[in-house]
Amino acid sequence: MKIHASRKVAAVAIAAALGVAGCSSGEDDSSKPELGAGGKVIIDTLAPADADTNLDTNPVTKLMSDKFKIQFRWQTTTFDAGPAKEKRQIALASGDYPDLFMLIPWVDGFSQAEVLKLGKQGVAVPLEQLIKDNAPNIQKALDSNKTLKEMSTAPDGHIYALPQWSDCFHCSYPDKLWINTTWLKKLNLQMPKTTDELRAVLEAFKTKDPNGNGKADEIPMTTDVQDSHLIEYLMGAFAYPPAGANNGGVGLLTLNGSQVTTPVITPEWRDGLKYINSLVKDGLIDKAAFTQNAEALQATGNNPDAVMVGSAPLLHPGIFVQLGSKDGRDKQYDAAPPLTGPSGKNYSGLNYPSSSTFTFMLTNKASKEAQVAAIKMLDYIYTTEGTETAVMGPEGVGWNKPGPDDIALDESIKPLYKRTPGSEAPKNLSWDAMAQYNLTLDYRNAQVTPKDIYSEDGYERRLFEATKLYEGHEDKAQFFPTVSVWIDPSVSGEMATLKTNLESYVAQGQLAFITGSKNIDTDWDAFVQGLDGVGLKRYLELNQQAYDKYKAGQ
Repeated sequence: MKIHASRKVAAVAIAAALGVAGCSSGEDDSSKPELGAGGKVIIDTLAPADADTNLDTNPVTKLMSDKFKIQFRWQTTTFDAGPAKEKRQIALASGDYPDLFMLIPWVDGFSQAEVLKLGKQGVAVPLEQLIKDNAPNIQKALDSNKTLKEMSTAPDGHIYALPQWSDCFHCSYPDKLWINTTWLKKLNLQMPKTTDELRAVLEAFKTKDPNGNGKADEIPMTTDVQDSHLIEYLMGAFAYPPAGANNGGVGLLTLNGSQVTTPVITPEWRDGLKYINSLVKDGLIDKAAFTQNAEALQATGNNPDAVMVGSAPLLHPGIFVQLGSKDGRDKQYDAAPPLTGPSGKNYSGLNYPSSSTFTFMLTNKASKEAQVAAIKMLDYIYTTEGTETAVMGPEGVGWNKPGPDDIALDESIKPLYKRTPGSEAPKNLSWDAMAQYNLTLDYRNAQVTPKDIYSEDGYERRLFEATKLYEGHEDKAQFFPTVSVWIDPSVSGEMATLKTNLESYVAQGQLAFITGSKNIDTDWDAFVQGLDGVGLKRYLELNQQAYDKYKAGQ
């Protein structure tokens, strides 16, 4: 479970914000289109943008504007998930929300519960007829991808919002540990394979000066609250970590046969938390891992005086160290395999390869003309040409066609495109993560990728090969199909409240046990009992009902 302070703050606001949004759902400002220069339809659009991106001057914005006669009026957030989600919730609560949300899954994607509420309130415009009439490429993707259709279609048959489909092999196994193998070699240590071996390695990192500066300044393990897979990775040695909403939240649910359950109340989960606490208590996990943001983690990973980080449980090393570092420190980190625990377990959590949050939503503020223009634009992004341009930028600048000696990430298929390395590509070149709607596995694996996994443009192969360590360690029998199972709209409000309360309670309780503010030997029973007070039994009951309906309809 990710311990994410800013996510929790934003989540608490969701129910209240959406409730207020309902007050304005009867208003319909969409009868007349607002037109700008050249007769282009104006579409107020809320979207995240990083510090290097100006959506007003972005070449993809200009392309989409000219091709589909759209004048975008951008409202932007940063990539910081907490403030980004808070901004859109405030917009919904005030009734001053945009015509279109174009979000990024791992920043501020809508949850299933939010989509249901907004659809029921009339804020989210049903898309299925718009798609049928105007978007053949989107329709084809829905018809050919069973999971995409299941995750897009609410129980009442409407599509109130669309998720991105970015079929990412390395994202499917996010619970990785990246460890400094240069330090391992210097200290004559092997890659750890068990919980005891990991402890011994972390102790050596702490006490034996592997960075060679004569100071006890090494940090054996660290992470940040936004991106952490610390609990999931370490817990895999004790219990199966539930599938989270990839790029969008923690996971609580697993399956025991056909029964929906949760592992967070089990003795095995308690043992896992106890192990993690012992590492924290011995100074082997940095306490800042539970409070710092991504920027602070990067500052530590890129410390100009010395390499500081021994290991980090994250999706990929670029989160904590600058790729292409002048001193080559980014090349020091390799993936550790799933750890084997005292009882022989060595699970790796499995997530859906794509995001399970919703990123494209038209609202009842959008005129019919705006709705048609927006869905046609998205349909273009579903084509190969549209994907290449929107995700990577113009040909010859953001990407090029393969040469005769180029090889694809999956060497068994024909390469299709060669992306310009980040260090060479201009800033503000594309929509990138905002446009990753139809990246199938075949398309992603057709990217030209050099053999050298430590080169900057060979990075994707490095992640691809590292993920093979984790493939096969998932337990598909325990995997709860989160994105395909929809809650009945009549209880969606109750479910949203239960989910928010339970995730907050579990996250706070686990943090207390891990950091030692609560004693897991004496306070565990109270923690488990307290889950009933925040609705665990009802939460499992509602998910069981939804899962049974899903299985019956397959």
